[in-house]
Amino acid sequence: MRIGMIGLGGMGAHMVRRLIEDGYECVAYDKSAKAVRAAAAVGALGASSTADLIARLPAPRTIWVMVPAAAVDEVLGHLQPQLAAGDILVDGGNSHYSDDIRRAAALRAQGIHYLDVGTSRGVLGLVQGYCLMIGGDQDVFETLEPIFGTLSPGGRIAERRAAARPARTGASAPKEGRRHGAENEDALAMAAMGYLYCGPSGAGHFVKMVLNGIEYGVMAAYAEGLSVLQGADANRCEPRKSADAHSEPLGHSRLLEYRFNIAAITEVWRHGSIVSSKLLDLMARALAADPSLSGYSGHVSDSGEERWAVQTAIEMGLPAHVLSAALYARFASRGNGEFAEKAFGAMRLGFGGQGERKG
Repeated sequence: MRIGMIGLGGMGAHMVRRLIEDGYECVAYDKSAKAVRAAAAVGALGASSTADLIARLPAPRTIWVMVPAAAVDEVLGHLQPQLAAGDILVDGGNSHYSDDIRRAAALRAQGIHYLDVGTSRGVLGLVQGYCLMIGGDQDVFETLEPIFGTLSPGGRIAERRAAARPARTGASAPKEGRRHGAENEDALAMAAMGYLYCGPSGAGHFVKMVLNGIEYGVMAAYAEGLSVLQGADANRCEPRKSADAHSEPLGHSRLLEYRFNIAAITEVWRHGSIVSSKLLDLMARALAADPSLSGYSGHVSDSGEERWAVQTAIEMGLPAHVLSAALYARFASRGNGEFAEKAFGAMRLGFGGQGERKG
C-alpha cells in the first residue's frame, strides 16, 4: 500500500520511517526541500509539490497531513480540487474538533473521506509507537486500520490486530448487546494496542484535546512538587532569607534544613512509585543532565489544546480547576502576569504596605 505524507517535521518524518520499515511505500512532501531529501534518504518517494504527491499515489488515494492546526485549511485548500471521490484525507495534527466537523462535511459533499487522528508521543514515537485517537466514519477507519496498527505501540505488524481482536458478533445480534458486549471487547482490544476509534468526525481530536489538558495538569503538579523539595532548605531559599517584617515568617525554619538531591529523588520515583510516568522519565533525565535546571528559561508555551479543553469545560458548565490552573501557570511563566503583580503592589503601597516599592 502507498500513502502520502504532507508535513515532515519531527513527528511526520518519523511516521514515514515507521511506515516504510513495516513495508509501506510513502510519498513525502514538505515545504522544506531538505526535509523531503531526508525522507527520501530513508526510502520515501520525495515529492516536489502537492500535485506531484497526488500524481504519485494510486486511486483511491490516502493522504496523511501532519502540519500545525493553523495550516491545515491552507493545505486542504490546495489538495481538495485535485482529489476525487473515494480519496481519504487524514489530519494527524492538533486541530480543534469543531474544524474537523466542518471539514468532514465539506469534503463529504465531494465524496472525499476525512479522518481526524489525535496523535500522542511526539518524537519518541519512532521507536515506541504513537497513541492514536481516531474520529470519522467507522468504515473508513477500518480501511486504514492496518496503518494505525503499524504506527501504534502494540501493532507494528498489522496481523497482530486480527489475532488480538475478538470475533465480531453476527448481524442478527441485538444492537444493545453489541454495544455493551462484543463492541466493548473489540474497543478494549484495539485500545490495548495503542489506537482507538473514538466516534464520528471530531471525536479523535476531542479526546486528544482532553489528553493534552490532563498532560498540562500533571506537568504542573510535578513542577510544583519539585519546587517544594528545592525550597526545603530555609537557609538557601532566597525569599526566606530576606527580612520582611510585613510578610508571614516561615514557621519552624530550623526544621527545614534539607538539601535534597532532586535528580536522585525523581529517579527513585520512577522505580515503583505510584507517580511514575513518561513525563517523570523526561523530568528525571533533564535533572540528571542539569540538576539546577540553570539551562532552562522557565518560559513555557502552550500549543492551544489546553485552552480549548478549558473553554469546552466552561461551555459544559463543568469545573476544571487543575486544567485551568496549569494553563494560567504557563501564561505566568511568560511574564504575562507582570502588570497584574505591579497593580497588586500599587494598591498595597497605597494603603501603607511597607515592603512594597516602586520600580
